[in-house]
Amino acid sequence: MATPLSLTAPSISLIQRPTVSCTIGFAISAIRLPLRRGKCKQRQIAVSSAPNTFLSVSVSSLQPNEERHQLVSQPSEEDFVVVNFYHFVFIEDPEAEVANHLSFMRDLDIHGRVYLNEQGINAQYSGPLKDALAYANWLREDPRFSDILIQVSPSINGHAFPKLKLRYKPSLVQLEEDFSHLPLLDPSKRATPLTPSEWRERLETMNRNEDTNYILLDIRNGYEWDIGHFEGAQRPTVDSFRFTSFGLSQTKDAASDPLANVDKEKTEVLMYCTGGIRCDVYSTILRERGFQNLYTLKGGVSHYLKNEGSEQWVGNLFVFDSRLSLLPSAYNPKVESSRTTQHSGNNAFARCYICTSQVSQLRHRNCANLDCNLLFLCCKDCVKELRGCCCSECTTSPRLRPVLAELQRYQKWHVYRDFRQEQPS
Repeated sequence: MATPLSLTAPSISLIQRPTVSCTIGFAISAIRLPLRRGKCKQRQIAVSSAPNTFLSVSVSSLQPNEERHQLVSQPSEEDFVVVNFYHFVFIEDPEAEVANHLSFMRDLDIHGRVYLNEQGINAQYSGPLKDALAYANWLREDPRFSDILIQVSPSINGHAFPKLKLRYKPSLVQLEEDFSHLPLLDPSKRATPLTPSEWRERLETMNRNEDTNYILLDIRNGYEWDIGHFEGAQRPTVDSFRFTSFGLSQTKDAASDPLANVDKEKTEVLMYCTGGIRCDVYSTILRERGFQNLYTLKGGVSHYLKNEGSEQWVGNLFVFDSRLSLLPSAYNPKVESSRTTQHSGNNAFARCYICTSQVSQLRHRNCANLDCNLLFLCCKDCVKELRGCCCSECTTSPRLRPVLAELQRYQKWHVYRDFRQEQPS
């Protein structure tokens, strides 16, 4: 049962009232969360939702002038959500930290990836709302993690991850070269973060051609761009972030590198990714290469969509879990109704990997050939003709899985192998 909250301070207190309404016409609700030692630590929880859908929750240390309150539905504590956050902070004994986290999560229903090392934490996980936020609030009780920006989105079909992986990892994000020396703990060595509203204003200026001294970098994988991106952003040249090489070209004529011939002291480089961590890491590399004016989108695209809606954004947002694709309306209920289905009206950029025709659904599928497993966009005709494969060669694979219906993900190979063996010859 949801328990409302008071509005008398930047943080919240759980009280016993049916609802609380503000004079400007909104209501806020909070969930009673199980916290360590049975204490209810005060938190600000901003929840946004469209009618009949649980959309997003952000748990953050907002200043009064940053607060954004919207009409709230009252999600059940059993509704599944996906939580994302990261934080750079010195951890003296990360192995002990891992053990501490595992101990707390022992009785929680949480699946996902939580990585820790000497420089901080990077987490993406799913679970029932009460469990997912219990872990987040427990973590925020530690002064080292008290100001983490925690982002929450709905997971309609239960867990979005198959199991929990909580462990020490040498690198919080993967890059081909060894960048363990990067000064990630020093904010001055990273790019300057822009709030969602500041980011929107910069893009509006850039896209009106009022100032051409900007470069907009999509620091993601190419296939992420394929289903959604900011207007004016070029498709990344790599399909794996670990091989990103913007600004690292050895020759001045590197046509595929938009930073190859720019003035490092005058050009303003705007970088974005899904949640922000890839940009924070990569900006330290560019800073070492002499780039002076670096800016990142605070909280990434997911934070932007929650605060600014789909302004300057086209398509859907790729996510690294079983959902694969999220509509802008999953973060902001103000998104126009034309974007409330998987078939967005603004997806002329999205093309079939096989025949290059426009696709109607902004969601990837995996090649039915298990030994290929390519993640690609595909039109319905090509799905049918190639039986869910990415090319004719894959259709002859000995480990060929069946064509999946829409919005499904493949299971483990043994499910299809055993099914085949049980069929009569």
